[in-house]
Amino acid sequence: MARDPRYYDVIVYGDEVPGVFAAVSAAREYRRRTKQYPRVLLLSKGNLQAGIGGHLVRGGLAYLDRSQIEKSIREDLGLPTFGDPAAIYKEFLQRVGVLVVGLDQSKASAVLRQMLQEAGVDILSYVEIESVVKGQQNIVSLMTSKGRYSGKQFIDATVNAELAQVAGSRKLKGFETFGLPESELAVSVVFETQGLSVQNLKEIESTYLKRFTNLKDTEAQNFLLAATGNDEELAEKLRRDMVDTAGNIKTMYAGSDYIDVRSPALSVAYHSFRGIKLSLLETGVMLDKANIAILPGGRLSWNALLFTVTGSEAEELARKGAKPTPNMLVEMGYIEKWFNSIGATVTVPSELYIRHAGNIKDVVQPLTGADMLMGGVPAREALGTFAYQFDVRGGIKDFDKIAYEKGITNLSFTPPIFNIGIQHAIMRTIPNLAVVSPASGFVGLAASAGRIVEFNAGVAQGLGIAAIIAILGNKNLADVSNLDVRKVLVDTKRLPRVFGIPKLAEASRMGAIDTLGDVAIA
Repeated sequence: MARDPRYYDVIVYGDEVPGVFAAVSAAREYRRRTKQYPRVLLLSKGNLQAGIGGHLVRGGLAYLDRSQIEKSIREDLGLPTFGDPAAIYKEFLQRVGVLVVGLDQSKASAVLRQMLQEAGVDILSYVEIESVVKGQQNIVSLMTSKGRYSGKQFIDATVNAELAQVAGSRKLKGFETFGLPESELAVSVVFETQGLSVQNLKEIESTYLKRFTNLKDTEAQNFLLAATGNDEELAEKLRRDMVDTAGNIKTMYAGSDYIDVRSPALSVAYHSFRGIKLSLLETGVMLDKANIAILPGGRLSWNALLFTVTGSEAEELARKGAKPTPNMLVEMGYIEKWFNSIGATVTVPSELYIRHAGNIKDVVQPLTGADMLMGGVPAREALGTFAYQFDVRGGIKDFDKIAYEKGITNLSFTPPIFNIGIQHAIMRTIPNLAVVSPASGFVGLAASAGRIVEFNAGVAQGLGIAAIIAILGNKNLADVSNLDVRKVLVDTKRLPRVFGIPKLAEASRMGAIDTLGDVAIA
């Protein structure tokens, strides 16, 4: 009897880069073990003809966030700049031709498509999940806008854990683990400019810096005041942020494929032109200090424009395919006018960059900020190591207020260097489902480091392998341990260096923050 063409071993929902890696890893592992092509399906509500790779591709986020390891530790351990990422992530960067952190979206999409094709993964665009059919706790099939698809193991790679929610998992909104369900990280429209060379941009910024820091330049000081809503205190704070400790102006730093903007001079110039205060909290929009990727053809990709959203709004944006709102497009009109005035044209991506949209409950092993600062999972079962700051770009509304009320005044932490596992991504209550995204089972500030693609790439590789271990062993994802996956990585010579470092005092301080909201995620 012919096999049902809509029956799969592994179904991945969402084409964010970790989702693609989970599908490819599963397919490769099945082929390695059985010498047969697997039945793996990648479904996305996005338009995969417009590019595969979620917010890195259709959202245009070309400046990659990489593992951040202190130089002294790298030197002690003999590690390169970004440590030792997961094998599949290294392969991806190499195939795309990334020099340091600049990702050309069209190349990235082509490479991801090629990896899926080589692995024999089926892909389908514009798929909305309407309902889930379950047998006891497990998902049996997905009822979608394109029909019914059955599978054995399921992986959700959406920013809002959409499949998990439809399957009955409870998700905490925003930072509900702090008791702040409507407080959420800002979203971004990551736009591209053309016609503005790196040298030109440096010269423009340098002119602004010299003028804004010169108190005798009355016109420039008026511009600065216009950008602060006549807030003298904010104006002084911004001026101070334009010079370093030695009194030199803080010019941008340009590398081979990226620019780090270190001062708010460009932000001040834009907000002065725009006539709105440079305060995300007060106005809901801000051109922040930019992370800029330098791309082929004279293109620059700007991760800088922030918009405030509530927890409910982030969820709604994710459900509607991460499309920019009319208000965001109006702001992009102003961005376009301002960049036109300095000689550049602007391109707007088809999707937003949504940093975070809540976290699922009921995972096998939640991952807290204190866990990260303690070094992550034990070294003997680790699948790799990642380091990143607790980055809440744009801030979390009312977070400092509730922390201060509990007597916690120091909210600054060194970046954790922590070992990777898969247990925080696997559902305990739906044992054949995992969620690999910023919506995994993170507690508190852990989501701000755990949302980064490079980390989730390592988790996704592990989940893809775990799905095949589960299928061939006739069990669920939740029955597969970190050790089971690690053994495969060792056997196939793909285990990266493991070097998680416990920071005991920092972990102890973070422990108090993890319990701020008294909301259990397990």
